[in-house]
Amino acid sequence: MYLFVAFNRLHLLFTIPKIFLKKLYTPMKTKYFFLTLLLVFICGSSVKAQYVLQDVYPSLTFNATTECVTAPDAANRLFVVSQKGIIYVLNMNVNPPTMKVFLDISSRVSSSSLGSEVGLLGLAFHPSYTTNRYFFVDFTNTPSGGSLTSYIARYEVSPTNPDSALRSTETIFLTQAQPYSNHNGGKVAFGPDGYLYISFGDGGSGGDPQGNGQNRATFLGKILRIDVNTPSPGGPLYSIPPTNPYFGSTAYKQEIFSYGMRNPWKFSFDLPTGRLWCADVGQSAREEVDIIVSGGNYGWNVMEGNICYSPSSGCDTSGKIKPIVDYGRTDCTSITGGYVVRSSPQLPQLEGQYVLGDYGTKKVFAISYNGVTATSTLLLTASSAISSWGVDKSNNVYACTYASAGKLLRLVDTRVGVENLGNIVPDQYYLLQNYPNPFNPATKITFALPQSGNATLVVYDNAGKIVQTLVNNENLNSGTYTREFNAVNLSSGVYYYKLTTNNFSETKKMLLVK
Repeated sequence: MYLFVAFNRLHLLFTIPKIFLKKLYTPMKTKYFFLTLLLVFICGSSVKAQYVLQDVYPSLTFNATTECVTAPDAANRLFVVSQKGIIYVLNMNVNPPTMKVFLDISSRVSSSSLGSEVGLLGLAFHPSYTTNRYFFVDFTNTPSGGSLTSYIARYEVSPTNPDSALRSTETIFLTQAQPYSNHNGGKVAFGPDGYLYISFGDGGSGGDPQGNGQNRATFLGKILRIDVNTPSPGGPLYSIPPTNPYFGSTAYKQEIFSYGMRNPWKFSFDLPTGRLWCADVGQSAREEVDIIVSGGNYGWNVMEGNICYSPSSGCDTSGKIKPIVDYGRTDCTSITGGYVVRSSPQLPQLEGQYVLGDYGTKKVFAISYNGVTATSTLLLTASSAISSWGVDKSNNVYACTYASAGKLLRLVDTRVGVENLGNIVPDQYYLLQNYPNPFNPATKITFALPQSGNATLVVYDNAGKIVQTLVNNENLNSGTYTREFNAVNLSSGVYYYKLTTNNFSETKKMLLVK
C-alpha cells in the first residue's frame, strides 16, 4: 500500500517543471533516482499505446456515411454507403483510391436531412458474390400514399463491370413498417453460417412507447436471421433457418434471432470465435455492448444496460442478458459498434479486441473479452462524429465520420504503424511519445506535418544542453516522419525532445535506462 502511494506521488515528477526536477534530482543518489523513475514509467500510464485516426485519403469525402464494407472477392476494394442513397466503390490498389458510383438509389430512399435515422443504412455482400453477383441493402422509403417503411432488398452487379451495380435488378425480400423516423437499426450482414442477419430498432420515439422490444410478434427491437438462398414455397423469397429459436412458432415471428433491443445500429461477427458483437444505442442513461446469442433477451425496455428502466427500480431482470460492457453518459451518448481486430498491420496490440466509437462524445474504445469478463480502454477522442466502422482487405480498421463532407479515417497505433503509412497527409501537427520508452540504447520519435515547411527536432539533456539534432531546420513535405535517437554513448537519465516548425512547437520527455 505504501509503495503504491509512493509510486503515485513520484509520478508527479513528470508534471513538475524541469528546473524543479533538477533540484529534486541533485541530492539523490543516481541509481536510486533512476530506479524510482523506471518504476514510475512502468506503473504509470506513460507506456500506454497511442492511437490516432489518420485521414489517409484527404482528397476523398462522403456525404453522411452509414456503412463501409468489403466484398468477398479478390479485388482490393472498399464500398462506402451514403445515407442519401449512393454506394461508392474505392479501388484501394492506388493512392489515393479511385472512387466511382457503384449504385445510386437516391430516388428510392427517404433521407430528408442529416441526423435523421432514415435512408440507405446497410450493405452486405452475399458469401457467393463472386459467382451470383448478389448483394443486399437496408433502406427506408415512404411510398406514395404510404408510411415510412424499411426494405431489405437484393441487387446484382453488372456481369461486365464489377464496379457498377444494376439498379433494375432490385428484388424486395422483407419489409417493416416504421412508426417513427428514428431507431431504424441500420445493419445487414451474413454470418459464418451463411444466413443473413438484420437489425431493427424498437420503432422509435422514446422509451419504446409501443413495447416492441419485448414483443416477439414484431420485427421491431430485434435482430433477425433468414435464409436468402431458399425461398419459402408460396411465401416470401427467403426461408426460416431451422435452428432459429422460434422456428415453427405461430405465436412469435420465426425470423427473430434475438430481442429486447432499443436501436442495434451496428453489429459484426468475429469469425475466429464465432461471436456476434452488437452495440445497442441507449435511452438516456446507458449505452451497451452485447454478445448476441440465439433467443437472447437483452432487456429493453425493462432494462437499459445494467440498470432498470421501466420501472426505474425493482424491475424483473430474470431471463434477461446483461451487456458485457455498458457506458454512462459521460463516455457515450450514441454508441457506434465496430469490429474485432484481427491481424491488422497497424494495430498489433489490439489483436482480438473489439473497437467501437460513440457518435456523440466521439470517444473510441477497445474492449478485451475472455468470455467471462470484459475490460474497456479509451483509445482516443475523435474530432468528428463516428457513424460506422469498416475493415479493408489488409485488415486495416477505418472509422467513417458523419457529415456533409465526411471522412474515411484509418485507426493507427502510432508506436508501430506510422512507418507503414506511406504518403498519408495528416490533418494536424503532432509529436508522439517515443517508443520504446524507457529505452536502451535506441528509440524512435515520430512526428507529423500537415503542410510542407522547415522543421527542427532536437534532443536535450536534463540541463538543457543539446545532445543530438535529429532534424536540422530541414524543409520537409507534409507527411508523417520517424527518426531514431541512439543514446549508446550517453548516460542513463531523463532526456527531452522538441519539435519546432513555423506553426508548431512541442516538447516531450523520455527515459534512458542502462
